[in-house]
Order: sequence, then C-alpha cells, then structure tokens
Amino acid sequence: MPKMKTDSGAKKRFKITGSGKILRRKAFKNHLLEKKSPTRKNRLSQEPQVSPADLKQVKRLLGR
Repeated sequence: MPKMKTDSGAKKRFKITGSGKILRRKAFKNHLLEKKSPTRKNRLSQEPQVSPADLKQVKRLLGR
C-alpha cells in the first residue's frame, strides 16, 4: 500500500510542537486592523491548540 500524503493546505495552516500538540491560527487578523484595538490584535496573535473535536481529522490531514 502507498504512503499517505500530507494535505498541502493543512501543513501550511497547522504547526506541531515538540510535545505533539497541534496549534492553529485565529481568525480576524487579516485585514481591517485599524479599527481593532492593540489588545485585541495581540490576543489574536496567540496560537491556540486545535479543539479535541477536530483533532482526529487534522492529524489525518497531516499524515499522523
């Protein structure tokens, strides 16, 4: 059976830490940033973990 290929879109969107956690970007930090407060933009910069509900699918897309 051939190897499973990593989904190219997923590998650009998710990051795997050394301990195996999968991080994602938050939405709303692309444009219209003038009206958003610096505090809000700073909070949006933090990368949260992928939720447990989506973890199985994201791991499959990343070939894990």
